[in-house]
Amino acid sequence: MTYKYIGDQEYFDTADEVDWEPRYNIAPSQSVGIIRRDPAQPERRFSLARWGLIPYWAKDAGIGYKLINARSETVGGKPAFREAFESRRCLISADGFYEWKRAEKAKQPFHFGLQDDSLFAFAGLWDRWKDASGQAVESCSILTTTPNALLADVHDRMPVILSPEHYDLWLDPGFRRADVLKEMLNPFDATLMRRYPVSTRVNFVKNDDPECAAALQAVSAAGAT
Repeated sequence: MTYKYIGDQEYFDTADEVDWEPRYNIAPSQSVGIIRRDPAQPERRFSLARWGLIPYWAKDAGIGYKLINARSETVGGKPAFREAFESRRCLISADGFYEWKRAEKAKQPFHFGLQDDSLFAFAGLWDRWKDASGQAVESCSILTTTPNALLADVHDRMPVILSPEHYDLWLDPGFRRADVLKEMLNPFDATLMRRYPVSTRVNFVKNDDPECAAALQAVSAAGAT
């Protein structure tokens, strides 16, 4: 996942701002930006949460590594996600994400984003878990669906990118009609997106710089000068 823009307050109309630097290679268990609504307050709030949902009833945080994604088709019936889907939904802000396509013996990473490189939001779920000392850990998971035409030859799933017109209803903790919510969890319009190959630098989590998200042709050209 990539996150280069610091425009959440304006784009998502949030009531607060968190000091967060651009990221180019966010990995599971690291912090991502989420937007949510408190039941008692109608405004949207931006905060950071650990990527990899830890249900409030979990015995330890390790389960989060297995719950970075939630399948939209079954989310309402899975114990780990059921309650969060009912009332703890969030937006997860990003401006791109990576998927890998197998090419002979290797895998080629691709960057996916919108045609204009603008900010967007994944459909997400969040939860709050407490460790043995009582320290609270907030975490999240990204909803996935079947791939659109742009992703189909790369991966059999894609993250759900929500349309802005659905933000309010998705964030409303009091709205619990699963049938209406699931109608939002469709593959995003492929004609509004673009993809390009990137360097295998993105395969290593220690690499987190603009080169990770740069088009492979641009990286090659820069290295030749």
